[in-house]
Formats: sequence, C-alpha cells, structure tokens
Amino acid sequence: MSISVNSSDQVCKTGILHVDLLPATNDAHGGVIVDMKDTMDPRDFLTLLRASISQWREEGKKGVWIKLPIELVNLVETAVKEGFRYHHAEPHYLMLVYWIPEINNTLPANASHRVGIGAIVLNDKKEMLVVQEKSGRFQGTGVWKIPTGVVDEGEDIFAAAVREVKEETGIDAEFLEILAFRQAHKAFFEKSDLFFVCILRPLSFDIQKQELEIEAAKWIPLEDFAAQPVTQKHELFKYILEFCLEKLDREYAGFSPLPITSVFDHKLSYLYLNRQDMLCLSCSDQS
Repeated sequence: MSISVNSSDQVCKTGILHVDLLPATNDAHGGVIVDMKDTMDPRDFLTLLRASISQWREEGKKGVWIKLPIELVNLVETAVKEGFRYHHAEPHYLMLVYWIPEINNTLPANASHRVGIGAIVLNDKKEMLVVQEKSGRFQGTGVWKIPTGVVDEGEDIFAAAVREVKEETGIDAEFLEILAFRQAHKAFFEKSDLFFVCILRPLSFDIQKQELEIEAAKWIPLEDFAAQPVTQKHELFKYILEFCLEKLDREYAGFSPLPITSVFDHKLSYLYLNRQDMLCLSCSDQS
C-alpha cells in the first residue's frame, strides 16, 4: 500500500489546513517511535515529517525514532536533511533519531559492545579441545586455541558456548561456568568487546571439524598447550591455561547461570553467579 499527501485537498470547511501526521507510538522516555512500513514519495514524507515534528514539539516530546525498512531507503536523505542522524542499522532496517528540545541530548547511544565467548572443554584425561583456524590472526601459524565465536542476537552466553563448540568441532558439551571475562576497546569497527571465557564438560568425544572455518581440531594434553610459544607470550593464553589447572587441582569457582524472571514484563533472563560460595554462605548462616 502507498500513501500520498496532497495538502491542497486537505483544507477543512473552517478554512484551516489539515495535515496528517506520521504514525507513531510513545516510548517510555517521553519520545515517539515511527515504524515506517508503507511506500511513500519523499515529498509527501517531508510534508508529514515537518508537520509531525511541529506537533511533537508542541506536545513536549523529546526523542524521535524513525525505523526505515530497507525498501524505504529513498526516504533517508529527506530525513537527514531535516536534522535526523543515523543511530544504528540492521540487515533489514535503518534507525534514525532526532532530538527536539533545546536541552542536552539524552538519547542512548548505539550498542557499544560486541559479545564473544571462548570455550574451554576438558576431558577426563586432562586434555583440552583445541582448533586451528583457516582465517583470522592465527591463520597459518600452527597455533592451537580454544573454540571461540560471537554471541548471536537474542542468544544466551551459555547457549553460544555450546553452539560454537558443536559447530567448530562436532563435540556435544554441557555448559558449566563462566570463569572470567575480558573487556577491550576499539576492537571491531571501533566497538568495544566483551569476551567471556567459559568451561564446558564434553558429552561426546569424536571430533568432526567444521570444514569452512577450521583447519584442524583435536584433544591436546595441557602440557602441549602450555608448551606452545604463543601460550608463553600471550597473556590470555596464559590465563586460559591457569584456569584449567585451577579447575583441575583446586577449588576455583566460576559463575553459572541462574534463571530469573523480570517483574516488569515477566521475561526470562539469566543471572550468572558463584553458586558454590553462595551455598557455603547459606550453610554457615544456618549453622
């Protein structure tokens, strides 16, 4: 369906010019969200946009969000020329924003971090599951590393760790804990990076490596992993080895997921916590 606007035909009997507004919903922070769906001529869009901004300014609205699907890319230039800026883009849409009031802009910035995982998988023989990659920094270096990957949109950290292990090596595994995480900046297209080091228990042992990204995969004794020059030089590799030794020889407690429900929308999420120490505290409180 297309929308056309002809201002000359919209004069009411009272003689007052009536102009429609863009369809919008109020957000939770005093602004509006315009979710564009129908095709529109840029000139008609400009008429509606100016009328809408004027109306929203009178109503005391703050931020204006316009979600443009990729099919309406012809409207981007019009919005930008009216003062809108890019906020973020996804495969199927572009989000534009505009700040109305003459006060400091408090619109939230685009997502600042990418989230990744590294999966330590240890078997009963004190062997670690490792891979050599066909691309990336370690391509062609002969370095053995733990499976790593990026958490997908809407995916939980523990699920991403299980998925990456399965995809890269064919090994089924059970998530146990987050052992540590690293934050880095200016990592991927100037975004910051959160990298969660996880430990999993293998449920299968026959490796079937992924052909697209993985050059080789195998179970390696921890001694061999430690003997790699990269493990001795690269701090993250060093700590990964230390985590393994701590889990095998001592009581190093990581963070395991606890499902919780939001009081606002009843959505399920996960709180990662040190359950081992919490149980100890509970026992001591009861004694």
